[in-house]
Amino acid sequence: MTRVLITGATSGIGAAFARRFAAVRFDLVLVARDEERLAGTARSLRDRHRVRVETLAADLLDPAGRSAVEERLSDPSAPVDVLVNNAGFGLPAPFPHSPVEDEERMLDLLTRVPLRLTHAAVPGMTARRRGAVINIASVAGLLPTGTYGAAKAWLIAFSESLRVDLAPHGVKVVAVCPGFTRTEFQRRAGMDVSGLPEWAWLEPDRVVADALKDLARGRPVSIAGRRYRAYAFAVRHLPRTVAARMALSRAPRD
Repeated sequence: MTRVLITGATSGIGAAFARRFAAVRFDLVLVARDEERLAGTARSLRDRHRVRVETLAADLLDPAGRSAVEERLSDPSAPVDVLVNNAGFGLPAPFPHSPVEDEERMLDLLTRVPLRLTHAAVPGMTARRRGAVINIASVAGLLPTGTYGAAKAWLIAFSESLRVDLAPHGVKVVAVCPGFTRTEFQRRAGMDVSGLPEWAWLEPDRVVADALKDLARGRPVSIAGRRYRAYAFAVRHLPRTVAARMALSRAPRD
């Protein structure tokens, strides 16, 4: 039985991945901070899909919480076949107007945590010669869009490099780069998105469906939505000076 570990699994894109994998009868290990919400999510998935669901209530910015998840990923007695690095948050003010401690926490969660969890998961995957790592980045990582975009740019580059290194061992890797998606991200980050047009929004289930298709096809980066794919194509082929000017209007975020 395939087993999937998902961080940030109780809402948004993480919850959509949990629903999708449960629907095809994959066992789940769900990671989030809110123990009560985590238990409710697990109960709902068990009742609806009759799958095994483990829960790990852990703050990934706390060394003890992160270590517990790393230990679970490296446990050979109940191997994890797919890792979804989804946990993250944004800040309401651009650099340097947020406290530097908040900037460090965001940077750690968006870069250091995926690096460590992937480092824990990959040895078992390569030994079994199968597995997948799905890193939730953002189209913000394609443009110079502050520290959030810089962290997501690192995650995209990390994923693309990892994909090349792990392909000979049967392990697939994809960086998922959503645009604006209907999740709790914007509210938690204190972002005012009231002026966004309806066409700019993606649904989490759409992001997940496209991500899994692109993972199966061996694509290094998954971008949901025709408009966002056109946006990404333009950004990647424009001179960097033009791309920097585009960033003045801020790239879309998940």
